[in-house]
Amino acid sequence: MVYKLLILSDEVDLFFREIEINSDATFLELNNAILDSVKYSKDQLTSFFNCSEGWEMREEITLMDMGTSSDTDSYVMEKTYLDEFLQDEGDRMLFMFDILSERSLFIELKEIMPGEVDAPRCVLKQGVAPKQITAEEDFLNNPTSALGFSGEEFYGDDEFDMDELDADGFMDMGPEDLY
Repeated sequence: MVYKLLILSDEVDLFFREIEINSDATFLELNNAILDSVKYSKDQLTSFFNCSEGWEMREEITLMDMGTSSDTDSYVMEKTYLDEFLQDEGDRMLFMFDILSERSLFIELKEIMPGEVDAPRCVLKQGVAPKQITAEEDFLNNPTSALGFSGEEFYGDDEFDMDELDADGFMDMGPEDLY
């Protein structure tokens, strides 16, 4: 069987993707198809969450084994098949593409069709996907470039040492600390 999945964002109006994928494909294949369709890099952690009709998250399917306790089921994308969680039209999932900021795309199984596809494919797309990494993550990954200058140019200070910048402390500051 072929699943037609509708993918939406709550961050960007008029954004959507439709992906066709075999029902016996793994979640890793779907992960890669989604990332390719929105032109995201594959170097970030992602997860799928099985959801109720009201989008309440249930089971998580992770990119890699997270070493959860033995009393909870653990699902890894590479070893988990779509038809284990998606069986009926209207079934829903979240695709968390930005774990640190808990940003997700919404997925709904729109149609189940007979047959097979050679590979997962994006068959319809509209709009530009939300940015993959938020500004806060940009800052934490590279503080000086996120602020628009290099370490050598830090307010003209020739003695500036990038290793001395406390990004975590800066992120904990409130507006009152800036004045």
